[in-house]
Amino acid sequence: MPIPRQFAGTLSAPIIAAPMFLVSGPDLVVETCRAGMVGTFPALNQRTTQGYEDWLVEIQDRLAASEKASGREPAPFGVNLVVHKSNSRLQADIAVTIAHEVPLIITSLGAAREVVDAVHSYGGLVFHDVINMKHARKAAEAGVDGLIAVAAGAGGHAGLLSPFAMVSEIRQFFDKAIILSGVMSHGQEVAAARAMGADFAYLGTRFIATHEAMAAEGFKEMIVESTATDIVYTPAISGVNGNFIRDSIANAGRDPDNLTVDANSALHLEGEAKVWKDIWSAGQGVGGIHDILSTADLCARLTSEYRAALAKAAAELEAAHVPTA
Repeated sequence: MPIPRQFAGTLSAPIIAAPMFLVSGPDLVVETCRAGMVGTFPALNQRTTQGYEDWLVEIQDRLAASEKASGREPAPFGVNLVVHKSNSRLQADIAVTIAHEVPLIITSLGAAREVVDAVHSYGGLVFHDVINMKHARKAAEAGVDGLIAVAAGAGGHAGLLSPFAMVSEIRQFFDKAIILSGVMSHGQEVAAARAMGADFAYLGTRFIATHEAMAAEGFKEMIVESTATDIVYTPAISGVNGNFIRDSIANAGRDPDNLTVDANSALHLEGEAKVWKDIWSAGQGVGGIHDILSTADLCARLTSEYRAALAKAAAELEAAHVPTA
């Protein structure tokens, strides 16, 4: 399974911390990368292109200082770009991205060959998130380096397909990196994702419950207190099907059991901030999250769990006298 050369020697575990709107920022990115996992953030978490560039400079400077102090190369970082006509900043943000040679770009709401070519021009990678096979094939044709399979139960704008179905079908026509998203909060689940054919696990909700995340403390606490049954899958919040926490919907004055789609729910960037600020998204994996940790401690736990799961599987194979190669 293909781990891109750009990641060689930097990963403690094959995990990407997903870029989360109004949640991911420099502190979360830097601490994740320092711990040997890929930290990412949405460019639109900064309100202007200049602000976006300021964050890039900060992240690159802090990671360079960390490498100098520790002698250990941190994992690469990435940025999410919304490739959609409603994103009036796209071209300006792409220009800044190229100037700073961001290692990984995660595109959403559109796979554009011109964006892929622009990132490839300096040796960067492009991963694209998809919720169905139609979008996966289109992104593959655009030349992306990885497909993020956003499976049932994932936070944000998730799909309805089983992760088993998504990984299996994508692998039939795509020989580059597959990144699996959906209901993973522990290292054992990352090991399972690898065993089923994914190259990386894509974790979002678990990283919300960290000290470095920009999420409100009430959001972090609600994640710790929630279970899978508290997650509501609906298009009524943002105009596109997504997973949201029931109590946050109720706290915003809406009935989670009687949601309807109206003109104010239509997806548009100008209105998204209020939606995501007031109504909180999370995946069905919340039931496995019981504490709020530093990012460093979370990454250490994930790495330990991941390696222990691999060791257990290898030991079971050896005990059963099954050849491992």
